Amino acid sequence: MSNDHYYGGQQHDPYADANGPRNPAEVTQTWEGQTWDTTYQPAVSYDRIQADRARAQAQGQTPGTPFQSQAAPLPQHQDPAGHGTPEPYGRQPYPQQPQPYEQYPSQGSPAAYYAEPVAEPAPAAFAEPAPAADPVATAPAADAGPAYSSPTTSGHTRLTDAQRARAEGRSPIIDPGMRPAALTAVLGLLLAGGAALGPYGLLVPLVLLQGLTAAGWFRLNGMWPARQGIALAFLGGLVADAALLATGREHAAAAILGTLGVWVLLCLVLQLRSHADPDERMYGLMATLASAALTVVATGHLGAAPDAVVVGGVAVAAAVLARALPLPGPVSPIAALLASAGAGIAAGGLTGLGTSGALLGLGAGVCALVGLRAAAYDYPSRFVHMTAGVALPLTAAAPAVYLLGRALV
Repeated sequence: MSNDHYYGGQQHDPYADANGPRNPAEVTQTWEGQTWDTTYQPAVSYDRIQADRARAQAQGQTPGTPFQSQAAPLPQHQDPAGHGTPEPYGRQPYPQQPQPYEQYPSQGSPAAYYAEPVAEPAPAAFAEPAPAADPVATAPAADAGPAYSSPTTSGHTRLTDAQRARAEGRSPIIDPGMRPAALTAVLGLLLAGGAALGPYGLLVPLVLLQGLTAAGWFRLNGMWPARQGIALAFLGGLVADAALLATGREHAAAAILGTLGVWVLLCLVLQLRSHADPDERMYGLMATLASAALTVVATGHLGAAPDAVVVGGVAVAAAVLARALPLPGPVSPIAALLASAGAGIAAGGLTGLGTSGALLGLGAGVCALVGLRAAAYDYPSRFVHMTAGVALPLTAAAPAVYLLGRALV
């Protein structure tokens, strides 16, 4: 077989099928890729050629070309009949890449199979990218309801119970109920009885009120357990009580305001030393300041006139009990205010305030409803109701009891 047939020449095709000779274009192999120039032959010195021939004769071989003596044996092209044809002189075999072939059975030819190249798939770089998902189609339906995020502990934003209630059309306000109202009434009556006994008799229920106020306000703001903040606020109330007892009732305003100013400065210094995030630091600062201020303001019961404390305690007890009754929305606060005014009149008749006790009782009742509203806001828990729901009505009424008591007594 000639070399022209192996390298793409148009010669007789030994693989022609039985139906006749094939078209030469079907059997001619061509290379469309880049290759090297096979006509170039490197120059070899005469001494090296002679040395190669001498080495071949010594080994009992026929002297060949310098390229054949140093190169590996060249592969031979085998035809189906088993006759091999050596490679052309001086040519190295072309390292072809393996290609996928489709096998076709022969039609009476001596060859068993004839392989034809199959078109390779397109490279991945020229493949068209998959179409992006349509954001409109993948977006959730608007009428599918609000999708709430799961609770996290890493500081990410999530919907609170109040926000969820507003999204669902429900109110985030839950009133404390009858049990906290009963506890508030008991504590108010204890304040009234302690005021009748004297300042030190009033000190015991007042300290209990201040402890409930400090703990309840932090829990109402979702900060629990906040032991340092609760202890700091409660300590402020105790310092205010001690300062008022040391200076006397006539200097009650100076003792309360002085303690409040010192505690605000102390809270600022402690929060500046905190290593929390800026948002958390500001949130903690506001909660600590508010809790300490409410706890110190509750000392107003100790600085007010004893008769005013008695009327105020009874009026708050009547207001919270009336507010806890299952009455319609607009009727319930009006009934609570009327009950506080009536209780003020009754307590004023016992203490010597007379009908002026109605005004003091009405003012205390208004402040008590404000405290109940604060304790009922933002879906509070049962613990909030049993702390802030009990203490805030009496704590919020302390300024009214102090100021109206000084004006009326």
